[in-house]
Amino acid sequence: QVHLVESGGGLVQAGGSLRLSCAASGRTFSNYAMGWFRQAPGKEREFVAISWGGSSTYYTDSVKGRFTISRGNAKNTVYLQMNSLKPEDTAVYYCAADDENTIVLVTSPTEYNYWGQGTQVTVSS
Repeated sequence: QVHLVESGGGLVQAGGSLRLSCAASGRTFSNYAMGWFRQAPGKEREFVAISWGGSSTYYTDSVKGRFTISRGNAKNTVYLQMNSLKPEDTAVYYCAADDENTIVLVTSPTEYNYWGQGTQVTVSS
């Protein structure tokens, strides 16, 4: 049973930073893509960043240069360092994971079978 647990959300002023963590358990994650999506009120869940293949990463355009995704040494933890936060970054952030060999479109939430419970990030102006 795969289990993902996020932590690190909170309230921060615009321009501030937060670091999200996601700890995965239940299997070996070295061949799993792990990443982050977010969902703002009234909006669809959207892709933020993904890590796969050991060192490959990909970001949505709106966070490039501000957010950094990384994996822990054991590959069962994924982090999202968020700098220069903006009010439009406010959302519930979800950790997602799945076997990278089964993923066709990394930006689509439907490609991922495993999700965390979400952590709220609120950026005040």
